Amino acid sequence: MALLEVQNVSKAYKTQSAPVVALQNVSFEIDPGEFAAVVGRSGCGKSTLLNVCGAMDFPTSGEVVIDGQITSRLNDAALTRLRRQKIGFIFQSFQLLHTLTIAENVELPLMLAGEKNTRRAALERLDWVELPDVADRYPHQISGGQQQRTAIARALVHNPRLLLADEPTGNLDTVTGDIILQLLHRTAHELRVAVVMATHGAESTAAADRVIAMRDGRLETATVFR
Repeated sequence: MALLEVQNVSKAYKTQSAPVVALQNVSFEIDPGEFAAVVGRSGCGKSTLLNVCGAMDFPTSGEVVIDGQITSRLNDAALTRLRRQKIGFIFQSFQLLHTLTIAENVELPLMLAGEKNTRRAALERLDWVELPDVADRYPHQISGGQQQRTAIARALVHNPRLLLADEPTGNLDTVTGDIILQLLHRTAHELRVAVVMATHGAESTAAADRVIAMRDGRLETATVFR
């Protein structure tokens, strides 16, 4: 059974002049353990698609189903639970809190959810992303690649079923970016998480199992490699 189902999704935004169509009849499914890369030029709808897939926004028409739940039918409390329990997010700009240590940044989702023993879970995730020695440092004391690996640890600390990554290698050099792509590949294949990554660079798709190409809000092609 697919973990993420995007069913004939369209998204339009109202403006003073005319509606702006960001997505047009997009459909695809992502299984647990699959790494999909959404590729296209800036403005093609990739970020809008990720927001819709993460229940941060909702389709104008069509449906998004996450682990059997139709997002547009959930109330605010149920949406909060869905995002907190089943979805992880990674961003181009890392979005770490610079007043917190690396471990505290990773702990934060668990702390906000009222969990206990958060330090141990954070250290386990930091070890998984191969950062066992930076827990008590601050973000400005580590490299950009290490910051993005910290962001991945934070996104995975609550064991989500879906991981959404918006241009996760955009601020990194090629070698460091490749490390991040391999981590996302491991996340899908070792942890059985459904991973969806938006990227404008075709070279970033090498680690993916599937490439979903978009153009002007439409799904152009979907190529499966595995």
